[in-house]
Amino acid sequence: MKRDFFIHLEDKNNQQLPLDDVIDQLAFDSQGLIPVIVQDATSKQVLMFAWMNKATLIQTIQTKRMTYWSRSRQQIWIKGETSGHTQHVKSISFDCDGDAILCLVDQVGAACHTGRTDCFYLHVNKAGDSVKVAET
Repeated sequence: MKRDFFIHLEDKNNQQLPLDDVIDQLAFDSQGLIPVIVQDATSKQVLMFAWMNKATLIQTIQTKRMTYWSRSRQQIWIKGETSGHTQHVKSISFDCDGDAILCLVDQVGAACHTGRTDCFYLHVNKAGDSVKVAET
């Protein structure tokens, strides 16, 4: 079971594990996807959320350019290929359950397709009764 693999890693501090073995144990969903959180490597601002499949994860690792699976277009999506707003990988981490990926990137241009710095621009107010749209 995939979860067991990651539980057994708890006592393997500072050990090097074969990347292929870890990727093979990631908890890709029934569509072969895994969620990815993307964070600015310098500011630590969360920029976006997206999906990867095994092929796009491997391509990201090899090219150092964030590469995703577009669920709406059902195709590989290299961030910035058409917009010029690229993400260059600084680090990739897997969470303790192997069911999420965190990527730290150097962002060039806007991360969000709306032209905003990040995709998280809708903020619930303190009273919890409305959502404010942040300025671009």
